[in-house]
Amino acid sequence: MQIMGCSAIVVGGTGGLGQATVRRLHEAGAKVVVADVADDKGKELEEELGVRYVRTDASDEESVGAAIAEAESLGPLRISVDTHGGPAGGGRLVGKDGSPMDLAAFRTTIESYLISSFNVMRLAAAAIAKQEPIDDSGRGVIINTASIAAYEGQIGQLPYSAAKGGIVGMTLVAARDLSPLGIRVVTIAPGTILTPAYGKAGDQLEGYWGPQVPHPKRMGRPSEYATLAASIVENDYLNGEVIRLDGGLRFPPK
Repeated sequence: MQIMGCSAIVVGGTGGLGQATVRRLHEAGAKVVVADVADDKGKELEEELGVRYVRTDASDEESVGAAIAEAESLGPLRISVDTHGGPAGGGRLVGKDGSPMDLAAFRTTIESYLISSFNVMRLAAAAIAKQEPIDDSGRGVIINTASIAAYEGQIGQLPYSAAKGGIVGMTLVAARDLSPLGIRVVTIAPGTILTPAYGKAGDQLEGYWGPQVPHPKRMGRPSEYATLAASIVENDYLNGEVIRLDGGLRFPPK
């Protein structure tokens, strides 16, 4: 599928992974809607690139719907990429004081990552399904973001691992559900990606994680996520798959 001439929505589009994806899709000729809650960064991207920013809460149906409607107004919506973040509650299942993990914190993390991802995916799929198919390329593609923590969650990551594992689990089923509509679903599972959000702590994280990556011996770059996302859009035979983007890293227990 050609990126040129399509409209695209990038949820979490002001963050590290999202912003890199916005830039990559924009450079390839897509009309991009940046859907996020960081107004200042969103407006900066609007001014710099000429993309559209829509304040969007990924967990809210009306909010996501408004961002999708904006994308539809720009052209045929064929691309949805969800990179949104959120609070990732943690802690051991049973704490050192003998108390069980807080249920509310677990529920919040599941809501923030898994349920919000489902919300974006279902609404984007319904919108993409209204487009005319392009030969055997179909109508479009949905890209979700998991994490390698879905496979090797570390001690204290149980809520986050459960949420990201849910996104992994939805991938093939969603692809099968949407196959009659000509909509592909692919998930990217990043490892340790060095984003601007880490700020001054980035050097310390690079020093810790870089040597643990088999090759290359460094943390990943947001541009590498964006390149993969664009490749997924353009490669019609990628469907129902979770792609690890981690340099061969496997998380140790802690």
